[in-house]
Amino acid sequence: MGTVNLRQGLAALFIAAVSFATVTQAQADTLRIGYQKYGTLVLLKAKGSLEKRLAEQGVQVQWTEFPGGPQLLEGLNVGAIDFGVTGETPPVFAQAAGADLLYVAAEPPAPTSEAILVPKDSPITSVKDLKGKKVVLNKGSNVHYLLVRALEDAGLKYSDIQTVFLPPADARAAFERGSVDAWVIWDPYQAAAEQQLQARTLRDGTGIVDNNQFYLATKPYAQQHPKVIQTLIDEVRAVGEWSKANPDEVTQQVAPLLGLPTDITKISVKRQGYGAYFITPQVIAAQQKIADTFYQLKLIPKPLSIADVIWTPPAAVAKAP
Repeated sequence: MGTVNLRQGLAALFIAAVSFATVTQAQADTLRIGYQKYGTLVLLKAKGSLEKRLAEQGVQVQWTEFPGGPQLLEGLNVGAIDFGVTGETPPVFAQAAGADLLYVAAEPPAPTSEAILVPKDSPITSVKDLKGKKVVLNKGSNVHYLLVRALEDAGLKYSDIQTVFLPPADARAAFERGSVDAWVIWDPYQAAAEQQLQARTLRDGTGIVDNNQFYLATKPYAQQHPKVIQTLIDEVRAVGEWSKANPDEVTQQVAPLLGLPTDITKISVKRQGYGAYFITPQVIAAQQKIADTFYQLKLIPKPLSIADVIWTPPAAVAKAP
């Protein structure tokens, strides 16, 4: 009887081991990409070229949409995806929270693709007028740093305003109701509010923030699959260069995905940065400044070293912006 039980137990362990190995192999052979409703990855997904190239390496591609950068990086942190794109601030919050991530590449700066908006009939005419006002934004998103820098540039402290943290759809609803005084937001939500609500731009990122978009991967995936990551960035760069040269075609392709009219979509398309490049020392320094700023404001619990989480492509030369 004991022998039978032993054999059954060993058989069960063998089956479990085989099942685990199968799952692990399936994960290794699938690149799980997180994307947002707008940006180069949407175009890459529609094009299908990445799937073709990675199929040659025996890798499948799985896409998952997220409403914003913080949510996407939470997906990265819990192992739901291997790779994704966000603005410049979410990776700082994610790293501070212990996410095992690496910066892989960046898009050129797009400072006009995010802004502080106020209602068309608002008496607010400058950032300085925001003192004591309610400002809504997606906590930890790229616009969080824009707000900090804009206030600083206007001689205000972050504590001089009342922050309300909501994701884009809820933030727009609050903005339309008049329950907040200003909304800090990025494209295409920014362009939609400007055109549909006649929202006024109080301040965009020009002169105070770069608003880079960053491509990030989990550290284990990037280290174990460098060839896949390099192929992915090659395809992102190629789609970006095509997009920069063909804004009308990009608009026609993206507008239905966003559910926005072509005139609004085209504004967003033209304000975006295109042409991914591997991380440079200048980009590291700019990102370090963001991390230091948020630590000083006690928005993150500890100081960070951005240089410690930069992926270096093997046998590849980093392209400058």
